[in-house]
Amino acid sequence: MNVLLLGSGGREHALAWSLSASPLLTKLYCAPGNPGIAALAECVPIAANKADALIAFAKEKNIEFVIVGPEVPLVEGIADRFAEAGIKCLGPSGAAAVLEGSKGFVKDLCEEFDIPTARYRRFTDPAAAKDYAATLGFPVVIKADGLAAGKGVIIAEDKQASDAAIDEMFDGAFGEAGQEIVVEEFLEGEEASFFALTDSEHVLPLAGAQDHKRVFDGDKGPNTGGMGAYSPAPVLTDTVVEKVIERILKPTVKAMVKRGRPYVGVLFAGLMIKDGEPKLIEFNCRFGDPETQVLMLRLKSDLLTALIAAHDKVLDQIDLRWSDEAALTVVMATKGYPGDYAKGSVIEGLEEAGAVEGVQVFHAGTAAKDGKIVASGGRVLNITATGKTVAEAQARAYAALDKINWPEGFCRRDIGWRAIGRQ
Repeated sequence: MNVLLLGSGGREHALAWSLSASPLLTKLYCAPGNPGIAALAECVPIAANKADALIAFAKEKNIEFVIVGPEVPLVEGIADRFAEAGIKCLGPSGAAAVLEGSKGFVKDLCEEFDIPTARYRRFTDPAAAKDYAATLGFPVVIKADGLAAGKGVIIAEDKQASDAAIDEMFDGAFGEAGQEIVVEEFLEGEEASFFALTDSEHVLPLAGAQDHKRVFDGDKGPNTGGMGAYSPAPVLTDTVVEKVIERILKPTVKAMVKRGRPYVGVLFAGLMIKDGEPKLIEFNCRFGDPETQVLMLRLKSDLLTALIAAHDKVLDQIDLRWSDEAALTVVMATKGYPGDYAKGSVIEGLEEAGAVEGVQVFHAGTAAKDGKIVASGGRVLNITATGKTVAEAQARAYAALDKINWPEGFCRRDIGWRAIGRQ
């Protein structure tokens, strides 16, 4: 079948890499794609949220299945538009994508359906938000309600920082996303990510991973969209995973049906785990980035078959096989990220890096210019490797990374430290 993948980042490169091996695939297109994806798919210069142009293209090329990578088109309802056009599209409806589009909606859902999460309240008034934050003690978590590209969460260590964060959000630091905010208690423990597919009735677990949100080694500095990840995550034991499925994922899927917002697609749960007890931090309505990069290297089953089964509501008829090996990805970012950064710097040594055993180099924020690969974003490359252990995968990833010549880039040097400390 002809398949159209929407997006242009490292997540989409990893998905394209997995999809390209499917026996069901006739031709893969990606809109808009990137230079790495171009080796696997025909890239189309249409932005991932331009529904009218994408639908016209899909009809022209007889696209039989559409996969949406990023969250913004989903929250804007692009899956509904493809459905109206009679084109199969995996992704929640706009009504269901509110699970990522509104943190306040998720918190209310958790409260109503007894899904474990942190204490919270929603606010549109800064004074009331500041007063409530003080009652929770410090540190405290301040979140923009809407989409903020993974950056709309501030952990405030004291009242001064909390008040400043609240003012910053209401003053427009995150645009419309911060017109309403959520103030919630700070949860201690270990963060992890868990992924599943759902057809609104059945839940098919995928796998877990652990992300590194802070920009610098030792989990220092501001939050980012993710500086690296690895899978499996030791904190996600079989017992913890069972609790995640039974106490968080399945109740959420049932709750969304009760709310008249049946959810079909990828469900990504951001978790905090303490003493073997998981609590929900947030939901995302799509594959994570950079977690997808490590998941795809471990997935042994056909991804396209699984995604079609979710759309067709027959998830109970399939299962998935995963490699026992570990996978780890290191994000190379442009200096200055997650703040201001320059674009256009030349990157060399990618072929040499990709030649290291067990390594795949996924492009995230790159462009082709005058026959060279240049940086075009904040997070630019995902150096991803497998190994018998997280330590071996880490060693391979950094060995490959050291072959890349890009003075304007940087990375964390401690990706996987928690897992390696347990080995």
